[in-house]
Amino acid sequence: MNDRPASWRFPTIKQIQKLANAPVVGKGASPVPAVGPADDLPAAYWAALLGDERADAARAEKPIQARKLSEIGRHVLRVSCSRCERIVEIQKVDALRLYGPDAVWRDVGLRLLGNTCRARTGRHEEDGCWPSFE
Repeated sequence: MNDRPASWRFPTIKQIQKLANAPVVGKGASPVPAVGPADDLPAAYWAALLGDERADAARAEKPIQARKLSEIGRHVLRVSCSRCERIVEIQKVDALRLYGPDAVWRDVGLRLLGNTCRARTGRHEEDGCWPSFE
């Protein structure tokens, strides 16, 4: 700890006057109003946003549980229960043979988990597995 006063951290009166008299950067530029929350965004913003290739990729990508079995590239499909922590795996070839290529992975996974959840409460609304598709 030292005995210096806190005033050493603050600018002196001469320094404050010097800063006040200094020319402002960009003072000659025309002021452009800022976009507020209620204003519409400029067209250039939307063009840049929609022209980005990542926007198309994110829109075209479906989550794995919404894909058909024929669209999934994995060889082993896994669904687990977030409630009882049970994991069920099936090979894609077997799933295609049993359920067909047009079956949606969510429906197949729910059917595989079935009503065999270990955590039972007796209430219809609460019983059953909580699927997590991997």
